[in-house]
Amino acid sequence: MKIVVLDGYTLNPGDLNWDRLNKLGDVTVYDHTPIDKVVERAMGAEVILTNKTPMGENEFSILKELKYVGVLATGYNIVSIEAANTHNIIVTNIPTYGTKSVAQMAFSLILEMTQHVQHHSDAVFNGEWSNCRDFCFWKYPLIELEGKTMGIIGFGRIGQSVADIAQAFGMKVLGFDSYKSEQSGRKDFKWAELDELLMESDIISLHCPLFPETKGIINKENLAKMKRSALLVNTSRGPLIVDEDLAEALNNGVIAGAGLDVLSIEPPKADNPLFKAKNCYITPHISWATKEARARLMDIAVDNIEAFIKSKPLNVVNG
Repeated sequence: MKIVVLDGYTLNPGDLNWDRLNKLGDVTVYDHTPIDKVVERAMGAEVILTNKTPMGENEFSILKELKYVGVLATGYNIVSIEAANTHNIIVTNIPTYGTKSVAQMAFSLILEMTQHVQHHSDAVFNGEWSNCRDFCFWKYPLIELEGKTMGIIGFGRIGQSVADIAQAFGMKVLGFDSYKSEQSGRKDFKWAELDELLMESDIISLHCPLFPETKGIINKENLAKMKRSALLVNTSRGPLIVDEDLAEALNNGVIAGAGLDVLSIEPPKADNPLFKAKNCYITPHISWATKEARARLMDIAVDNIEAFIKSKPLNVVNG
């Protein structure tokens, strides 16, 4: 079986290995593949693994041997499901590998915005503590989380993991989701409609999928409903937020701050308005990328292929 990995570098820049995958067939791993090289590199492959390299009708119509596309991520919008169905190609994803890592990153952004660790560390190394007449100083307001309200939009596995951490800090939690899972045993938790969550939350964290109904859910209108002291966190999907509306809200003090691990276009354009927004922290889509999470992703990807070979495919998104 010929297996081609189109863009393996992000998953494995060298600190993991492809040993399990290599046992399944004739494997070729490319770090990156330009779109105009996909067909050339994948010719004859029965199995393709892709992270962010698009696959659609043009590729599927030419790659006659192709039977399976494994997306090395949870989101699978880079593959045309309609075209895959037309050509009887199974498409799978990796749904649960990064739950704890993403929740950890959400709180990393929250703690940076409430404690300003990096700013204060920089001030110390710049000599400000050494030259201070007092035994301590702070340059930004310091915010205690206990008693604050965390609003979580999207209350699946990751949202619930974020809620666990929030409640460990003594926070109250509001949840918004189209599916209301059983949460009767969760202390200081309440389901809320979106407007209620926006108005009552001190911190809002986004953990919902990108669907037509959630695209741009954080826009000018909804930002205006939030507290002026509120903080916004997005470790989910960039297009959930209208970048221009958030930048305007931050610059005009509509909300107090934002911590973003994802943006609407990635890599972002140099003129993205959020780069000049006040109190905006941006990291380069790394919440999923702990070594532990990537190792789980690798294992699940191979498990998916093994299941496909046995005609019992797992994590199929078009079946």
